[in-house]
Amino acid sequence: MVKSRDMLPSLAMVLVQIGYAGMNITSKMAMEAGMKPLILVAYRQIFASIATLPVALFLERKTIPKITLRVLVQVFFCSITGVTGNQVLYFIGLQNSSPTIACALTNLLPAVTFLLAAIFRQEAVGIRKVSGQAKVIGTVVCVAGAMVLSFYHGHIIGTGESKIHWAYAQSITSHGSDSTGSNFFLGSFLIMAAAVSCAVWFIIQTKMSETFAAPYTSTLLMCLMGSIQCGGIALISDHKLADWSLSPPLRLIAALYAGVVASALAFCLMSWAINIKGPLYVSVFSPLVLVIVAVFSWTLLEEKLYTGTFMGSALVVIGLYGVLWGKDREMNEKEDEIEDQKKLKQQPTVKTDANEDIESRLSS
Repeated sequence: MVKSRDMLPSLAMVLVQIGYAGMNITSKMAMEAGMKPLILVAYRQIFASIATLPVALFLERKTIPKITLRVLVQVFFCSITGVTGNQVLYFIGLQNSSPTIACALTNLLPAVTFLLAAIFRQEAVGIRKVSGQAKVIGTVVCVAGAMVLSFYHGHIIGTGESKIHWAYAQSITSHGSDSTGSNFFLGSFLIMAAAVSCAVWFIIQTKMSETFAAPYTSTLLMCLMGSIQCGGIALISDHKLADWSLSPPLRLIAALYAGVVASALAFCLMSWAINIKGPLYVSVFSPLVLVIVAVFSWTLLEEKLYTGTFMGSALVVIGLYGVLWGKDREMNEKEDEIEDQKKLKQQPTVKTDANEDIESRLSS
């Protein structure tokens, strides 16, 4: 029988994916209601900073390393790639596509990260091993799925109509449905670019973690810098102060939800799960958000599901699990090699001790 304590990490990861699904829906609706993506990202980082501040102070106030100029430069580039670049590209892509497409293409991230890590020699391909072949094939399948999502619509899948008719959602999304179709390729391209930007952030973050092991504080600094960057760009591109208004309430809800739930709370839960189960365990749950968003989009936003969307999403998820399986097998192989090396080092020591014991007996 499974203990309730053992199920807590699984429950936490399901809650994280539900949180991400809600962010995609509320953010899409807020942008369809006229909220600019840059302003939404800026508010998201402001609210995320406020929510992360007490967590960082409580957990890391006694262990935080010294914040040097080098750390600030690394945080700056992390915020450029992981916050400003990643989230701005993602939200503009979401504005020009659908929540389902956006979530499906987000699953490209492990494959893109593997490619960049291999290019920067942070990860070995190992093409002669089964694990390396799985990662390469999984990456190719992910890219194939992304191409299907970007270039092929297909026929509408007959899922029927939702019995939930939310007049408010229908009124704010009706005028945006045409733009979604005309900018479909642009939206997909921007979301893929967001995945690349996020993968670059992972590479920089890996280096930064070696010298500044304070994840909550670094996240707080990233959010603060990201809010300044996005706010500055938004003010330069749009001088209308009215665009910064959080009225109607949907704008405030979307910004608060994205900052508190999808940034601060999600990061805390994921960090806790990684410490207990490891990063691979957390990654396995990422396709769940695709299913949740597809249901929510069909139910609340009356989004139509196409055969191209279904086929492309399936390929991306299959490729994702191929990459994750290859990575898991590679980690197991490394652990086995380490164990074998330990055994080899111990064997000569045992023989030497035995020989010394025999020599001492003979001499006596």
